[in-house]
Amino acid sequence: MKNFYEGREVWFYTGSQDLYGEETLRQVAEQSQEVVRLLNDSGVLPVPVVWKPVLKDSDAIRRAMLDASTDDNVIGVISWMHTFSPAKMWIRGMEVLSKPLLHLATQANVEIPWDSIDMDFMNLNQAAHGDREYAYILTRLGVSRTTVVGHASHPHVTARVASWMRAAAGWAAAHEMRIVRFGDNMRNVAVTEGDKTEAERRLGVSINTWGVNDLVAAVDAVDEAAVDALVALYEEHYDVAEELRAGAERHDSLRYAARQEIAIRSFLEERRASAFTTNFEDLGGLKQLPGLAVQRLMAEGYGFGAEGDWKTALLVRVAKVMGEGLPGGASLMEDYTYNLVPGQEMILGAHMLEICPSLTAGKVRIEIHPLGIGDREDPVRMVFNADAGPGMVVALADMRDRFRLTANVVNVVEPPHDMPKLPVARAMWVPEPSMETSIESWLTAGGAHHTAMTTQVGVAEWETFASIAGMELVVIDKDTTTRSFADRLRWNQVYYRLAEGL
Repeated sequence: MKNFYEGREVWFYTGSQDLYGEETLRQVAEQSQEVVRLLNDSGVLPVPVVWKPVLKDSDAIRRAMLDASTDDNVIGVISWMHTFSPAKMWIRGMEVLSKPLLHLATQANVEIPWDSIDMDFMNLNQAAHGDREYAYILTRLGVSRTTVVGHASHPHVTARVASWMRAAAGWAAAHEMRIVRFGDNMRNVAVTEGDKTEAERRLGVSINTWGVNDLVAAVDAVDEAAVDALVALYEEHYDVAEELRAGAERHDSLRYAARQEIAIRSFLEERRASAFTTNFEDLGGLKQLPGLAVQRLMAEGYGFGAEGDWKTALLVRVAKVMGEGLPGGASLMEDYTYNLVPGQEMILGAHMLEICPSLTAGKVRIEIHPLGIGDREDPVRMVFNADAGPGMVVALADMRDRFRLTANVVNVVEPPHDMPKLPVARAMWVPEPSMETSIESWLTAGGAHHTAMTTQVGVAEWETFASIAGMELVVIDKDTTTRSFADRLRWNQVYYRLAEGL
């Protein structure tokens, strides 16, 4: 898939007013351009910050926010109140802004110029004054925003701005997302259901279903030369089991997996879709449940959900966009089984076939094994262990009156023993704060069994994403207790119902 950040940008607006005169306003413009330069020169931002002329009145502010809101390349707006900007000027602009907002509470100077400071300096450099006026009106209007405090040259500031940008990109990706569902949800399963209309209203994502035999027709139409080229790529880049190699007894199964990959990719590209689902209960004329094809497409950046789970497909795509360019990866994941040995508690996560190889930097192996469900030929899949390191698992559930994101901070670990008879990709992790508290809290929240696992982004990005979306997020981390977590859920229930009104 195309790099999501290519061509994207964030606009930088500086607030002031006409009261100060042309000389002061010239200095305001110069200093705000220097702030933008410092941000861009940090080397950590995923998209460039674009300076815009200083805003001095209500009409200009409204027009600026409309321009940002209607430009598809703009993923968010940064605002800085360099001087005092009377906040009533910002009301009409804030009411038309539809892009994520970051309030940068900074100033031009790092240190007060002790020996030379005078009233001219004070009149020019009064962001501490202006920020409070601006933040008041944002709070009164109920404008969701991220506030970052500090000088633009400080690494912790640029790191937080970068984190906000990634969350804003995730929001933009959700609004541009089209999810193709091949078939429906797995029968009788509750948590994979959800309100697709409300998801489009809240997140902008379009979710629609195609008959699986539409995909079968695409598979059957794939050119043999394209299959030859992709199979050759498999053998070059992966450790392909001998029985799947050219001339071996099961080579046709590898060719069919390649045919599926080519067909699904072209199907998604034709519909400008960035995520998809499959369902082993609805395979139509497919000879295999897609395994290798799904893994490869996820590695390219597509979102995926198993068993028709479009909510997880959405999350995986958002996680991939937020983490693009960072070490690690993102994947569909499912809690499968526990290791409950005292002092060695951990969770083994996997799925039937579809774990993304972006979770490992190692060379993966392509194998073929029987699959006890799906009633089709043995499917081809990648087999590997996820790399050790920090991560998160995040689930999205429809709670009837709202969507809830449940997130758990985890530490992915190397499996303590080999699992030679487990022929699927897997991850093993220790959840924070402990196995018991994590699982009890997750179950209390009604967290789904399908998750998006990310080893690229953390709590900050998901918190900002949820804030932008106006969505409930509950986090299980090192500070969680079951009592406080249950209380949080009860408070949230009251808040979100009141926030929706009668």
